[in-house]
Amino acid sequence: MSVGELAGLLVAVFWAVLVTLLAVVLVRLSRVLKEATVLVSAVTEQAVPLLVDAGAAVRSANEQLDRVDEITANVQDAAANANALSSTVAATIGGPLVKVAAFSYGVRKAVNRRQAGATVPQQASEREELARLIRAEVRAATAPRNGLLSRVRRAVRG
Repeated sequence: MSVGELAGLLVAVFWAVLVTLLAVVLVRLSRVLKEATVLVSAVTEQAVPLLVDAGAAVRSANEQLDRVDEITANVQDAAANANALSSTVAATIGGPLVKVAAFSYGVRKAVNRRQAGATVPQQASEREELARLIRAEVRAATAPRNGLLSRVRRAVRG
């Protein structure tokens, strides 16, 4: 055997070992690819229903939020109506109640004076002055400062 033939034989053995190692690597790579394919298909099978369920949950939450928006709007309307009703009741009943309270206060005071021995003014000028003072007190006590009626009066007066 010559040196050239020995070199050729070494190159052939080297190529045979190299091809064998590459074949082993390719076999292992094919196994890894098969396992990756199985894993991807399993994840896909589980992920698709999960995504469908997530979409349904998001739609349900959106519907609930729409309902909450409607309820909030209704509560705001009810609060505005209650506020308007309380203002109306205060304007309608509040004035006469204050007048009745002022009148009853005046009557009690007069009865207490009468029982204490004080006399009711006999002269017309004294009675007129007392009546004028009482009317001024009643007006001051019954005049709402920030009510709807006072706002309307101020708007009309200019």
